[in-house]
Amino acid sequence: MKAAVFYGPNQDLKIEDIPTPKPGPGEVLVKVAATGICATDIHYVFEGVPTGKKPPLILGHEISGTIEEVGPYVDGFSPGDPVLVTPVVSCGRCYNCLIGRDNVCENMKMIGNDLDGGFAEYVKAPIRAVIKLPKDLPIPLEDASVISDAMSTAYHAIKTRGEVKPGTKVMIIGLGGLGIHALQIALALGAYVIAVDIDPRKLELAKQFGAHATINSKEVDPVAEVRKLTDKRGVDIAFDFVGNPQISEQAFRAVKTGGTVVVVGYSDKIWNLAMSRLMYREITVKGSLGSPLHEYYELIELVRIGKVKPVISARVKLEEINDALRALKEGKVIGRQIVIPK
Repeated sequence: MKAAVFYGPNQDLKIEDIPTPKPGPGEVLVKVAATGICATDIHYVFEGVPTGKKPPLILGHEISGTIEEVGPYVDGFSPGDPVLVTPVVSCGRCYNCLIGRDNVCENMKMIGNDLDGGFAEYVKAPIRAVIKLPKDLPIPLEDASVISDAMSTAYHAIKTRGEVKPGTKVMIIGLGGLGIHALQIALALGAYVIAVDIDPRKLELAKQFGAHATINSKEVDPVAEVRKLTDKRGVDIAFDFVGNPQISEQAFRAVKTGGTVVVVGYSDKIWNLAMSRLMYREITVKGSLGSPLHEYYELIELVRIGKVKPVISARVKLEEINDALRALKEGKVIGRQIVIPK
């Protein structure tokens, strides 16, 4: 099979012919329809963030496809079934898995990090990381790859960690691959949404999806603008989809007394927050990682009934992956780029 192989940071992925993997017990082989390119891939390729499995490694963790072959002791899946491959492989046995928080499994493995991923024609996956898709999904199977991470991570952050309800005033900072889907999910749940970014194209797209207000934080102070829009009170919940202490601080200053900050974007930097404000105003700060398996079914139903739609900016061939990675790094991408191996 063809695959884009990662050999280390600051190197182009190399397109190679390698053996097609064979599924073992409890595993399936998936013929990849598409794999989304995520900012996490940028961290590995350009920023030197280490992967669990040492290179060479196949990256790519946002995968849709069809079952090609099932290994021994696999029930419920047959060749030809349309599926998602989830980024997180959970053990199903630890305390967190047993209470339904398998997204923070104590023995977590990640596709495209600890295990070979989807920038290839085929990917092997444990059945705990495979979810069957309904055949009446109103989007192409390639586009469904975005459900695997960009949508599911956003859904968990908005619905579960943020506990967004009808009438909740929400600030979403960062309208990249996750943030633009988070905006749709918050709107679908009945929230009043203020969208913040520095890219006018992304803010215009947010308006098209129905954002109640947009703020270009390159031009104005987003905290001051949020105060104006909320009678000086602040938003109920602010989401940082960027992963930067400066952005998290904006979120922290923009929430009301008793409000909540949810940090979704990754950063290895330290955020020094004001403890007095945290205490006196009873502000809650939460992290959010991925999505537990049971929430995929709720999200897939939102997609099936047309409440949330994948935002795809480009469909690229495997041979074009390095240009696509650079485009994401340089901030040129709106929504998601997906890699279609064939």
